[in-house]
Amino acid sequence: MKNSDKPKSKFRMKTIILVIVFVVVFFGSFMLGKYPIMPDELIKILLSRVFDIQQTWSGAAEKVVFEIRLPRVLAAGLVGASLAVAGVCYQGMFQNPMVSPGILGASSGAGCGAALAILLGFSYYAISLTAFIFGLGAVMIAYGISRVSKINPILAMVLAGMLISSLFSSGTSFIKLVADTQEALPAITYWLMGSLVSIQPDDITFAIGPVVVGMLPLILLRWRINLLTVGEEEALSMGIDTTKLRLIVIVCATLLTAISVSISGVIGWVGLVIPHFCRMIFGYDYRRLIPTNILFGATFLIVVDDVARNTITGEIPIGILTSFIGAPIFVYLILTGGAIRGD
Repeated sequence: MKNSDKPKSKFRMKTIILVIVFVVVFFGSFMLGKYPIMPDELIKILLSRVFDIQQTWSGAAEKVVFEIRLPRVLAAGLVGASLAVAGVCYQGMFQNPMVSPGILGASSGAGCGAALAILLGFSYYAISLTAFIFGLGAVMIAYGISRVSKINPILAMVLAGMLISSLFSSGTSFIKLVADTQEALPAITYWLMGSLVSIQPDDITFAIGPVVVGMLPLILLRWRINLLTVGEEEALSMGIDTTKLRLIVIVCATLLTAISVSISGVIGWVGLVIPHFCRMIFGYDYRRLIPTNILFGATFLIVVDDVARNTITGEIPIGILTSFIGAPIFVYLILTGGAIRGD
């Protein structure tokens, strides 16, 4: 084997392992829960929607699989993949490894929108839609400020994002202050901690469109995102319209962040830590990074959600778990630089 083929072979092997782990975690999650389902029973239930199989399982088991666990596992995968991809794209665009998906205000905007919707007594789906609109709106305001600013546009966007995040966070605090302490306040607090406990099949229908719209351009343009990481002058010298490319990345990454927060609440650390793991394992090439972040992010959040719903009698908010897991890991990465190196 030629030396030039070795890195490709290693990447292929690592990717195959990641795919296998994802498949095992995805289907294994259907069997975990207070209503256990055996592997052979799960296979029959899943195949029954495609093939004519004699029913040997209970109706309760089928309901658990298709109406409870399938939407939840799919939601965890979609949210984990979306936050990881948004994080890695933001980090590359801003050339800053400390950037997370909430940097431009999408998370705080969505959180404020959801808090307001809960205070006003909106329905579950209206809460998700309001959070989504507020998340996009927050980033659009930050982007608009950066366009009229006289300082560096990228720096202006980051500063505007911090400003907008602070304003929407203050708005959320005010809403919590005036909310009914018996019903609205606990609901707002629990939503802001992040959870997939209320996920329903319609949530997947609501989220899948924006996720595809946000993810597909990033996948198709992933080789161009490499040029944003090497600097403005180098990208311009290769004929890349960096302004247009940055705008596309911002819109797509923001869309992924906003839709994730709208259905799951605020879940931190996924978009910050997962990209670092993928860089250490798979290297810095965005042609590899974006697909592997999709798989790694989805696998990670599915596992965390499994822990959240099976550890105690009730349920641990998933945002708390990602913080407990993400913070020590990130400290380790800072101190050691990572134990695994990409090719």
